[in-house]
Amino acid sequence: MLKWALPLGLAGAAALLPAIAAPAAERAVPIPPPAQDVTGGKNQQVAVLAGGCFWGMEAVFQSVKGVHSVTSGYAGGTRSTANYSKVSTERTGHAEVVRIVYDPRKVSYGTLLRVYFSIAHDPTQLNRQGPDTGPSYRSAIFPQDDAQRRVATAYIAQLGRTKAWAKPIVTRIESGTFYPAESSHQDFFWRNPTHPYIVRWDKPKVAAFRNAFPQLAN
Repeated sequence: MLKWALPLGLAGAAALLPAIAAPAAERAVPIPPPAQDVTGGKNQQVAVLAGGCFWGMEAVFQSVKGVHSVTSGYAGGTRSTANYSKVSTERTGHAEVVRIVYDPRKVSYGTLLRVYFSIAHDPTQLNRQGPDTGPSYRSAIFPQDDAQRRVATAYIAQLGRTKAWAKPIVTRIESGTFYPAESSHQDFFWRNPTHPYIVRWDKPKVAAFRNAFPQLAN
């Protein structure tokens, strides 16, 4: 989000999601599913992904079947700098991320990565997304175990071979502890449906997800 953006008043949430013609930058890129995936497991799993402003990322993944919860936060830096004012300086090493808790029996890690690359963000933008610039808006995956790291690394290579984007993928595989963001950033999309940033950038993104992946939308 733009650094000056402030929350507006509360309003209805899902009822205010009309069909919106997505801008070119907010349309799903047709890509294949990953050739490898994380298999097995009955307990809830966690994925941590960075792809620009966490408001839109959170809303997209909250719309995916099998996702139990999504929390906006920071990863890549230290606990002492994991707050919005310090991350906004672009000197903390943190990226804005979302922590996704999901049921692997209903949605796989690979499927979440497909949504991530196809519509949740543009993996070819280096240290920025749309109007937002700086390393806190970088494209990065924070694997939670070796299996996730293996699948994410293989999928980046696979997508690079598809030439689905005119520019190369710049997504990084990183390590770092997740720290939740301030309460004002949680569920921001749903609590602030008339916020100019949400209307311009994130409603088209959620609409594009629903149009491109109706079988995944809740």
